[in-house]
Amino acid sequence: MSDTEFTAVTTCMFDAYGTLFDVHAPVASVAARIGDNADAVSRLWRQKQLEYTWLRSLMGEHVVFWQVTGEALDYALAAHGIDDRPLREELMDLYLTLDAYPDARQALADLKDAGFTTGILSNGSPGMLNAAVKSSGLADHLDHVLSVEDVGIFKPDNRVYQMVIDCGAARAAGDVCFVSANTWDAQAAANFGFQVARINRFGLADENIPGRPKRLLESLNELPGALAVKN
Repeated sequence: MSDTEFTAVTTCMFDAYGTLFDVHAPVASVAARIGDNADAVSRLWRQKQLEYTWLRSLMGEHVVFWQVTGEALDYALAAHGIDDRPLREELMDLYLTLDAYPDARQALADLKDAGFTTGILSNGSPGMLNAAVKSSGLADHLDHVLSVEDVGIFKPDNRVYQMVIDCGAARAAGDVCFVSANTWDAQAAANFGFQVARINRFGLADENIPGRPKRLLESLNELPGALAVKN
């Protein structure tokens, strides 16, 4: 982590899942029905969800993120010996109305008030993202909600990050501050050319791959002040 200053940022783009939206909220809400394995199920669900996006991208077998999410959940439940169709359907429904992290709404509002263009850049399919943005109350604070479905491949392919420029949210990669809680996503975005802040949701170290974020945040509420240094 370089911990250096941001320069001339005009646009703030955010990863959605794990960054703005709490991916572990669905299992947490039904944890009593799952029992002692609830946390392990949630972690494995998320792990497989990410792994399947990478594998499908490498295989050239793209499907919408909703299908990936369901396939990952099926794996996690089966791995823990859970065969409960109503529970499975409830968890999928809950994924459409994910809770926003407590720091997300205020940080986005502050960035908008400061004149930054704001948006989401996510693996999520449009329907998933629209549902989560609406239910979380973030819609009024976002100028763009970009889904990888427009390019047909998941992160960290450079075509995904290029969408921010192609849609007109920013003129150049260097104008963008990208924020993600996922180490691989943050580093891939930095390697693409974005100025990156990683939000430390999960206590993870940087990966041994190209790209280094400029700043590690403990809360999204730190971001407006960090960006104001050079704006």
